[in-house]
Amino acid sequence: MKNESHGHRAYARNALPGQVNGTKIAPQTPKREQMNLQPKELLTEQDVRRGLKMVIGDGLASETMTTLTGGAFIIAMAILLGANNVQLGLIAALPTMVNVFQLISIWLVRRFNNRRGITVICSLLARLPLIFIGMLPLLMPGIVTIDLIIPILFFYYLSGAVAGASWNSWMKDLVPEKQLGAFFAKRSSLMQSLNVALSLLVALGVDYIRKHYPAFELNLYGYMFIVAGIAGLTGTLALASTPEPKTIFPKENLFVMLSRPLKDPNFRRLLVFNSAWVFAVNIAAPFFTVFMMRSMGLGLSYIIGLNILSQVSSIFTIRVWGLFADRYSNKTIIAIGAPIYILCLIGWCFVGIYTQLWANLLLLAVIHLLMGFANAGINLSLTNIGLKLAPTADSIVYLSTKNIVTAVFSALAPLAGGVLADYFTGRHLKVDAEWGGPRWTKALHLIELQDFSFLFLFGALLALIAVNRLGRVKETGEVEKDVVVRIMRSTLRHNLKESFLIGNLMNGYSQIRNVFRRKFF
Repeated sequence: MKNESHGHRAYARNALPGQVNGTKIAPQTPKREQMNLQPKELLTEQDVRRGLKMVIGDGLASETMTTLTGGAFIIAMAILLGANNVQLGLIAALPTMVNVFQLISIWLVRRFNNRRGITVICSLLARLPLIFIGMLPLLMPGIVTIDLIIPILFFYYLSGAVAGASWNSWMKDLVPEKQLGAFFAKRSSLMQSLNVALSLLVALGVDYIRKHYPAFELNLYGYMFIVAGIAGLTGTLALASTPEPKTIFPKENLFVMLSRPLKDPNFRRLLVFNSAWVFAVNIAAPFFTVFMMRSMGLGLSYIIGLNILSQVSSIFTIRVWGLFADRYSNKTIIAIGAPIYILCLIGWCFVGIYTQLWANLLLLAVIHLLMGFANAGINLSLTNIGLKLAPTADSIVYLSTKNIVTAVFSALAPLAGGVLADYFTGRHLKVDAEWGGPRWTKALHLIELQDFSFLFLFGALLALIAVNRLGRVKETGEVEKDVVVRIMRSTLRHNLKESFLIGNLMNGYSQIRNVFRRKFF
């Protein structure tokens, strides 16, 4: 991710003296370790501490890589190269589509019992193509097309998916189970802080080049990909220095192993919810940037600025989410965050209906703040609940099965979204309210759905259906959502000025959801 058929050595709650993470500590003071990709028979406390620092270092390097080659920047580059809605949907689908190839990772881990070696080698194969993409517009600008870029991106994401599966299993053994939420919340917070600073700087640079030197815009994207590739390789070096506790995985038929999670009723219910949720979210989310660029004509600086608002919201709340997830349950956190995200999807339907730019930007700012708040808890808890429900002996099998199943729905969603976006192009639904009197008549423009707005509303309806599947998942130690909401409101009121509004949105949705359940479920 000796001589035990389990694949996990979590920190034992009552660990014996001289043990860390369930692994015996070497009695002697460890010598400086040479570069060695083999798992270690004995882990020292120093090994674990150093390993966690390296994991954070790789996270920062990886965030640099993904910031420069993903999000609004890859969409802007694709639009510059003439990509249509279906191709934009395909680009958005690639990161999750390739997760089906995590089967390869399972086979490799079971065959070689070396998750660090697999992760490092596959990370190298994933990050080198970024440098190749960057060199294309600089050395061969005449042949650069979106049809050429997409297959290279496919190989990049495929290799990353294989690396990611073994990395997940590896981290499950390295990070103490009781600190999963807090550690990954800290890691995510640092990564998001870097994303905020870097994305704003790059967005300002891209907008400057687009305005003053438009002929060099494609070259700029080339340099960004090269820097991203170098940063990714730096992260790979950090991974190579991260220790791995030695574990012997049982060798058995791959398809028999994959069928085991599907026969687990509780884990199967988690797969149903997770698949429905990612489909609902990804049918709309990849087109937020496209909508702002094409329909609203916003520059990258505006778009990245709004994304930064979302990131800042996540940064200031993710550690709170992590602490509450560890204390109460991941399921409870999802039950709180999901309704807020659904309200945000509905809010997107109202973007662009105002004639003044400032009014649309204000609405976008509120939506992005709430989306950042909700996503911080949802994404963290979806990751952690998968780790928590996966049995120790079959962690990589369960986690990879979860990734593979959800990848199918997550990949289909942007493709379906692209097709639907093309279908709704040129169609609109307008709702106005008018009050007439003897002396004057007042018309109020309530809502106008057109193009992408239909897509956002459709995603909200699907997400509402998906979140009602969450109640069937059972998690150890889960606490009633309403209890946690009251505690969180008290905590957040001390830290966030907007927590009162957020708490009321939570309670308001709960009442609507209860009525919906009584009538239809």
